[in-house]
Amino acid sequence: MPRDTDPLPGRPRDATDTPCDRQVPPGTGTPPAPRTASPATTGPAPLPAPHPERAGPPDPSEPPALRVPDVPPVLRVPDVPVTTGGAPLTAPDAPATAGGPRGYGAVFAVREFRAVFAAHLLSLLGVVVSELALTVLVYDLTASPLLSALTFALGMLPYLVGGTLFAGIADRYPARRVLVTCDLICAGCVAVMVLPGTPVAGLLVLRCLVAAVSPVFTGTRMAALTDILGEGDLFVLGRSLLRIVSQSALLAGFGVGGLLLAVVSPRGAITITVATFLCSAALLRLGTRDRPARTGGGAGGTLLKESLSGARLVFGHRRIRALMLLFWLPPVFVVAPEALAAPYADEIGVGSTALGLLMCAMPVGSIAAELYAGAALGPRSRSLIVLPLAAAGLLPLVLYGFRPGVALAAVALVLAGAGSAYVIGLDQWFVEAVPDELRGRAMTLLTAGLMTLQGVGMALAGLAAEFFPVHQVVAGAGVLGTLCLLLLVAEVRRTGPANRIRTEVRDGEDRHVTSR
Repeated sequence: MPRDTDPLPGRPRDATDTPCDRQVPPGTGTPPAPRTASPATTGPAPLPAPHPERAGPPDPSEPPALRVPDVPPVLRVPDVPVTTGGAPLTAPDAPATAGGPRGYGAVFAVREFRAVFAAHLLSLLGVVVSELALTVLVYDLTASPLLSALTFALGMLPYLVGGTLFAGIADRYPARRVLVTCDLICAGCVAVMVLPGTPVAGLLVLRCLVAAVSPVFTGTRMAALTDILGEGDLFVLGRSLLRIVSQSALLAGFGVGGLLLAVVSPRGAITITVATFLCSAALLRLGTRDRPARTGGGAGGTLLKESLSGARLVFGHRRIRALMLLFWLPPVFVVAPEALAAPYADEIGVGSTALGLLMCAMPVGSIAAELYAGAALGPRSRSLIVLPLAAAGLLPLVLYGFRPGVALAAVALVLAGAGSAYVIGLDQWFVEAVPDELRGRAMTLLTAGLMTLQGVGMALAGLAAEFFPVHQVVAGAGVLGTLCLLLLVAEVRRTGPANRIRTEVRDGEDRHVTSR
């Protein structure tokens, strides 16, 4: 299925890739703190009240040490918020489990996550192979480079439409049903692509339909992970694993696709994708539990109305809006060296081998940094690095201003890729800020915006390179992006829990003095 995470250099990252019971995450000793919002920190549109707890039986595959008995909501004691610069830090560094697997191992101990992980890997490889094969097929049929490139671009253009107009599906219907249906729709579209009589226009329309389904699938899966793993550290590590496997599969997928096309025809390669989508649907249907919809099965009005109202609520809330922009803004600028890798290689006079090194450098840095953050850092440390890494992550691109050779440029790209590790802590902030019944729509919008804005960033980088040298464009993206992020980081700090608490206390003291 569609990707929700960082892709290959030069390709959009969908967010790397992502119904909630609000259950205590397996293996954590402290339940999540209830969220409160004051009028001072929320936008004009109030957020819905938290959804009632929906208890479910523990995963039978989990080790006994990972199981935490359900505690009635009235008996749960909230964490004392520890903050730094507006960042919510709810737990010290500690292993996610006691007496059982730790870190990423604890995530794989959850049976449902293993099914989601396998389905993600299968569908991701299928998408990569189908994109490559469909591009080759369209070129074979038309001999048109424009139509071939358009086929590839259509993989992200419909994200904005699908993510905005269909976002309500993620909360309106049970998550398992949505995920399986999306996989079956994609399998059906790809099956029609394989038919010899399908015209080129039909191929492009089907490609658009698959892309429009993608943000709904990705957003629903991201929200469903909070059901499977809880809202705490296991959710963060699960999202991290999906991002890592997305980048790795993309790097391997194009190689596998190229080898496959050397053996079978483009239609034959696309046929394999049908099987991957069907296998993904079967894994999700048989390997995950059926949970109720967040919004009561769509009793709130039409799908379009529900989707648009969700968007208004998300963007009307100051904290959620700031966190959403913190996901979106860095990739807009960091795609500049990826989009301009080939022109830069030509500018400094290096060959295809050096170009391959530049294309791989940023994903390597991103994968290595996220693996380290997930395995070696605890929740508190991951929260501490979010704002510093987000603010400084684009600074390595400034090295391009000196028109570096391949080695120094690769180092700059590795460092820029490592800066993306801030999202592993940002995932936790986001899931804490978004109410349960709005989570599917919020995460669908997150995915759609991430893909769309990266496409805009690539286009702007290409446009700027028409008027300025490539190395100056990349360096300028680093400088301009850093300035924008410094302003955004300040906004995120202002919306942090510590500031809300201080405002509420001050207001209470003022009222007390007035009453005397």
